[in-house]
Amino acid sequence: MHIKRILENQIREHISRPEITLIIGPRQVGKTTLITQIGDELKQNGRKVLSFNLDIEDDFGLFATQSQFINRLKLEFGNQKGYVFIDEVQRKTDAGKFFKGIYDMQLPYKFILTGSGSVELKEKISESLAGRKQVFEMLPVSFLEFLDYKTEYAYSDRLSQFIRGNDPKLFHLFTEYLQFGGYPRIITSDTLERKRVEMQEIYSSYLEKDIIALLKIQKTESFSKLLTLLASQLGNGVNNVELSNTLGLDTDTIKNYLWYLEKTYIVQICTPFYSNIRSELTKTPIVYFRDLGMRNYVQNRFSHFDLNVEGGHLFENFVLNHLGNNFAQLDPTINYWRTKDGAEVDFIFKVGAKFVPIEVKYQKLTKPNPGRSMYNFIAKYAPTQALIVNLEMDGHLVIEDTDIIFQSLPKFLVHDLM
Repeated sequence: MHIKRILENQIREHISRPEITLIIGPRQVGKTTLITQIGDELKQNGRKVLSFNLDIEDDFGLFATQSQFINRLKLEFGNQKGYVFIDEVQRKTDAGKFFKGIYDMQLPYKFILTGSGSVELKEKISESLAGRKQVFEMLPVSFLEFLDYKTEYAYSDRLSQFIRGNDPKLFHLFTEYLQFGGYPRIITSDTLERKRVEMQEIYSSYLEKDIIALLKIQKTESFSKLLTLLASQLGNGVNNVELSNTLGLDTDTIKNYLWYLEKTYIVQICTPFYSNIRSELTKTPIVYFRDLGMRNYVQNRFSHFDLNVEGGHLFENFVLNHLGNNFAQLDPTINYWRTKDGAEVDFIFKVGAKFVPIEVKYQKLTKPNPGRSMYNFIAKYAPTQALIVNLEMDGHLVIEDTDIIFQSLPKFLVHDLM
């Protein structure tokens, strides 16, 4: 059964527009599956479709020059409307300039491009195609997409009602998602051993096809060790000097590796929120993982999983990922807050001038107690709203002019933040 993605309909709608459709994201999240499906739909509707994959040598050779590529398109389509799907476009050097020139020729062809990672695509290709494309980021399957698939789409038109009903299946699937994450091949594998083999393949493919190519290195041991160390420090601050001393790498290499890990959608880096840098901590980032299954795999927790030990940090990471997935249209900034005297709030969700402090508790709260850190943040910044996400309790209380909302996991999943 196909895993339906929320992004699908947005991409389908854009297919009718003349601008280039650019789909980017990490490897193995379903980009190729999606464009194959859309291409088949177009063919069934009598449209002319041509597909290329730049990982295939014969296809790659057609992109040597613009004229060679255009001649191939004219051979297939003539001067009629045609849809051109190109997978793994990051393999083409100067792809942005290449397709900018072709787009500006105003040929009757619609281009749909996909690529793994975002270093070349977002930093270079996207810049060259300014005003000529729309970018769609496809990430690992979100928990809501996962939940819809796992319930066989029986509640697609009323998923929120299913979640609010606190069905025991919800918490069972939540635990499964915390362990295995959202890569489609992992979700659809039916045994633990099959999931482990698939994740090993995804991880190896990432190292061999992305990191070796991007960093121009032949051995990935130090890079893998860094990733394992980051997985063990989930939710904690990362000090480049300490990482350098532990791994025997210089700090510039550490910074470079972290930059690539973020740009290839493996980790996301959370930086501090502050108004007065002298009274709060310096710029120590906290590193989270885009996919919890990947995190558990590199930490050797994929098959040996214990929520009693790691549930707190995994739930924190889950909340961050859900905020990014569910409120992407708001283009939020998500930071953390920590002071030198130990006060700490997990996330500050900021859109424009408005911000909401968010504390994450992997607990079944019974009393609405915000805790010292939240009190301190409210006293300093006076937000209109604060959020405390926990497993079971719903409620709220008012401190000064701040409405502190306690949300259980089900309520957090279906309610708007702002």
